[in-house]
Amino acid sequence: MKLFPNIVHAVIRCLEQIFDEKKYADKVIERTLKSNARWGARDRRFIAETTYEIVRYWRLLKEVADAKDTDHWLVFGAWCILNEVEIPQWEEFKDLKADRIQKTYENLQPIRRIRESVPDWLDKIGERELGDKWERELHALNQEAHVIMRVNTLKTTKEKLVALLDAQDVETMPIEGLKDALILKQRQNMFRVPQFKEGFFEIQDSSSQMVGEFLQVKPGMRVIDACAGAGGKSLHLAALMENKGKIISLDIAQWKLDEMMKRARRAGAFNIEPRLVESVKAIKRLDASADRLLLDVPCSGLGVLRRNPDAKWKLSLERIDEVKHLQSEILRNYAPMLKADGMMVYSTCSILPSENSDQVKAFIEEQAGVYELVAEKSILPSTGSDGFYMASIQRKKG
Repeated sequence: MKLFPNIVHAVIRCLEQIFDEKKYADKVIERTLKSNARWGARDRRFIAETTYEIVRYWRLLKEVADAKDTDHWLVFGAWCILNEVEIPQWEEFKDLKADRIQKTYENLQPIRRIRESVPDWLDKIGERELGDKWERELHALNQEAHVIMRVNTLKTTKEKLVALLDAQDVETMPIEGLKDALILKQRQNMFRVPQFKEGFFEIQDSSSQMVGEFLQVKPGMRVIDACAGAGGKSLHLAALMENKGKIISLDIAQWKLDEMMKRARRAGAFNIEPRLVESVKAIKRLDASADRLLLDVPCSGLGVLRRNPDAKWKLSLERIDEVKHLQSEILRNYAPMLKADGMMVYSTCSILPSENSDQVKAFIEEQAGVYELVAEKSILPSTGSDGFYMASIQRKKG
């Protein structure tokens, strides 16, 4: 591929915003692609995929290029050399030595934390908590994520959606074990497809869809989604409940609830009631009122690094300790919203046992017989899905 200045400058500018200005990669790339309507599909794909690839392997590329944190041109040049992309004779690349970069790359391959490009502290905690599994899962987290859709059964069926997409040369495949999931055969921007604007589907990974299924909701139930965010799982629950019953979607950020309701209107989900949590009173008012309770709690996000590779450069051990404290607080303070004999699901998009099964075990022991673990499921990135954990917990009668 021939490199043109405007395309390369776009990638460099993305890297500057992600690493120097500490902005989120997905938002940076989205804004960049919107900034030039003349770019074709090939150019857009190169900018997005190259930026994500460099972010994934940032540490390795810096090492082989002998670059400082702000030497984005050298890092980009090293990526070109390692991927056999011809480098233009530009001033920015004059200090690159292809032979030295290749040799350094080969010498660094035995060092896992550099080869897979993670901070030292993350490599240590991963090995400590996952043992022999860590190397396999870490490698899987550096692979490109699939684009997976959830068919919105409030508006269409899987068969009808497949036919509509096929007519637009959008090829999909079903996913075994998930009745409403489709995977794209080739990556493309599905937000521009008419069926997305009509609310026929949502972009939602298979692991995330499993959480909704795991909650075992039924039409007519009263369900609380206690950490609803922008509402992906609330929308799925509305479809599973056939718009019957009520879903109370809680969050501490009003803008997230506003975004959720925009999505709900598009999806035709009418049984969702958003509520802002401004104080503990909002939680106490819902005491013993839920047939089902979803606690999709804040977490490190280590299970979804494929989708958010910049997160590993923004995370810290201190931040993980903070979210673990928050997780235990949410469990303790939100669980009383569940009715006696009701069921709740605790879930995270982390692969660390200290955020997952350890939290559930500690909670149940602390509550001394009030709750019991019914089932739990861990999904690791090496399966091809996002890393997720979910535990089904029942509140005992009496």
